[in-house]
Amino acid sequence: MSTISHTQDELIEEFGLFEDWADKYEYLIDLGKKLLPMSESFKTEENVIKGCQSKVWLHAEKQGDLVVFQADSEAIIVKGMISMLIRVLSNHTPEEIMKADLYFIDQIGMSQHLAQTRSNGLVSMVKQMKNYAVAFHAIA
Repeated sequence: MSTISHTQDELIEEFGLFEDWADKYEYLIDLGKKLLPMSESFKTEENVIKGCQSKVWLHAEKQGDLVVFQADSEAIIVKGMISMLIRVLSNHTPEEIMKADLYFIDQIGMSQHLAQTRSNGLVSMVKQMKNYAVAFHAIA
C-alpha cells in the first residue's frame, strides 16, 4: 500500500505534466469524472460538508484498521478536489490521516488558483476527513 506522502508526490507529478491552469482544471475535472459513485443512501443531510459552496457529501467508515471514504458533489471541479483527497487519505489508519500534512494542495498550485469560496470548501473537506479520523481513533 502506498503512503500518504507517496500518493501526494504522484499527484504533484501528474499535475506537473500540464503547463497551464486550463489543462490542470481539465485534469481535475477528469479526476472528478473517475470518482467511484457514492451510494445514494449516503447522500444525506448528515453527510453534507458544511462550509462548501457546492453540495458535497462525505461518508467514512472504518474497515479493519483503515478509514475508507466515499464522496460526491454536484459541482464537477469540487468532485475532482474531493477525489484527490480520497485518493490521498482513504485506506489509511486514523492516526496516519490525523498526522497527514497535505502539502500537495499548495505544491500543485491549487491554493492560488481556486476562488476564495472553493478554497474555503477545500479546507472544510480536509477538516471533515480529519474529524472522521479523530472520531475513529477515539473509539478504537
